[in-house]
Amino acid sequence: MFSRRGPILIVISLLLAVGAAWVANRWLTAQAASTGSGPSTVTVLTAALDIPLGTRMEARHVAPIQMLAETVPASAFKDLKAIDGKVAIAQIMKGEMLLAPRFADQGSGSALAAVVGENMRAVSVRVNDVVGVAGFLLPGNRVDVVAAYRDQQHVLSETVVQNVKVLAIDQTASSDKNEPVVVRAVTLEVTPADAEKLVLAEQRGEIQLALRNPLDEAITKKPAPAVAAVKTKAPPPAPGVSVIRGTDLDRETPKGPGR
Repeated sequence: MFSRRGPILIVISLLLAVGAAWVANRWLTAQAASTGSGPSTVTVLTAALDIPLGTRMEARHVAPIQMLAETVPASAFKDLKAIDGKVAIAQIMKGEMLLAPRFADQGSGSALAAVVGENMRAVSVRVNDVVGVAGFLLPGNRVDVVAAYRDQQHVLSETVVQNVKVLAIDQTASSDKNEPVVVRAVTLEVTPADAEKLVLAEQRGEIQLALRNPLDEAITKKPAPAVAAVKTKAPPPAPGVSVIRGTDLDRETPKGPGR
């Protein structure tokens, strides 16, 4: 008798398991239908290729992707029309999300003008293969400007400005070249005060660009000029005449003409 009940219990257990799975599946389906088809996504624009600094954005630079709506930054571009014509003010790598703070409106000026930071100026200096760090300068690099000039019989040098950004080499603001390029002019981003220093340094003598490590942002302070202390002797006594009056000895200073 017990041998007959075993198979029956097994069949009943299987039927109950199938029924429980069916009920659970129906419940999950109903829940999904009531809350929507799944997590909401939005279209976000990314870089379809490496975008050099100063690039004017076009459709070929953009690749759309889908992201969860709650993970998308507020400054991300979602529409091609919103970014078309803007200028990249930093180098952007392929696949990187396009964010508003890394672009500027071109306006009515050139692409280079849009790259110049607020309250900054773009100043071009004449260079050669030596001054231009043997052609290894690229837009986005940081440099120091060292000036050398002759003062009477001595040749002096000083660092005019430090840690300034290279905006362009010759007439390009693109940094997509990997080979050294010998250029004739380099455009630097400087403050108005540093722009005056650069112009004066070029007029006084020659300048040299010193390439900096991109992680080195230290500014070297110029030492205060040393002032030598000069020892002076006590002034000699004024000329005079000794006058003896009895037991007293006086000294009188003769008066000059007109006194």
